[in-house]
Amino acid sequence: MAAYIIRRVFAAVLLLLVVSAVTFAIFFLVPRLGGQTTDSLAAQYVGKGADPDAIAAIKANLGLDDPLYLQYWHFIKAIVVGAEYNLGPNPSVCHAPCFGYSFKTHVEVWPEIVQRIPVTFSLAIGAAVIWVISGVAIGVLSALKRGSIFDRLTMGIALAGVSLPMFFTGLVSLALFSFHWTIWENLEFVPFSENPGEWAWNLILPWCTLAFLYSALYARLTRAGMLETMGEDYIRTARAKGLRERQVVVKHGLRAALTPLVTIFGMDFALLLGGAVITERVFSFQGMGAYAIQGVTKSDLPIVMGVTLVAAFFIVFCNLLVDLVYAAIDPRVRLS
Repeated sequence: MAAYIIRRVFAAVLLLLVVSAVTFAIFFLVPRLGGQTTDSLAAQYVGKGADPDAIAAIKANLGLDDPLYLQYWHFIKAIVVGAEYNLGPNPSVCHAPCFGYSFKTHVEVWPEIVQRIPVTFSLAIGAAVIWVISGVAIGVLSALKRGSIFDRLTMGIALAGVSLPMFFTGLVSLALFSFHWTIWENLEFVPFSENPGEWAWNLILPWCTLAFLYSALYARLTRAGMLETMGEDYIRTARAKGLRERQVVVKHGLRAALTPLVTIFGMDFALLLGGAVITERVFSFQGMGAYAIQGVTKSDLPIVMGVTLVAAFFIVFCNLLVDLVYAAIDPRVRLS
């Protein structure tokens, strides 16, 4: 087991390095191949009133004329141990993990991400609890009552949930519950540490909207998995041994049906931790997704790179946890 964990951790670290290299190449190598010069990149740091002396100073301080491999080394070093920039009379210290300074606000990117992570975490965790519980429960009941009115109705709703885009369901829920019936007025994110009750109340509508899509998907997948496993020989053997139906369903059928969902849940949850872009945009929550949109619309390179790498870290980390959970569930995985 220890050797398996070491292999997976090493693979995760290597994957993060590959992702960082690809991200760096996209933002620094590809523009050069497209004809962009280091002067144009340095001009984004200076702003509209850029003069040749200021551009030359930025290029020297940031090492934009250095070879790409050396720039990448400085980029990784800044993330690990921080960096120091001499952009004015006093040096500016960018603490680790350093993703640089915003082109527009000249503020460190990492502290801005830290301020927005609780918003995205709150959305992702609450929605994940709702969609896992509701999706799995509905899927199991639909499989056990195959062909019934309940099965047809829930699978019809699940099909609608999978088909409808998130921005549509979000706007409809706002129109109904915030403007028409005024149940949730003036939705805004309240930190959990300030008021847990207000935190949960203001997130109920975004949670349900975000969970609707995933819950529908998990219900369909759970139903399909249960229908497959409940027809297996070991299920008939368990019933023949005299086990109660609840034990047969939960201990034998559901456990096997949920195994593929572990991987899907890890990916879905990791992607949401990287930023629930549409949900945050619809409900005007300033999470990582909204921060990413801000960086893209304003061509703010450090913001885009910072959010991209943090999202990649969440995805790799959650996949590592999925591998460890698989090893705990199925001992055969440890030998792979």
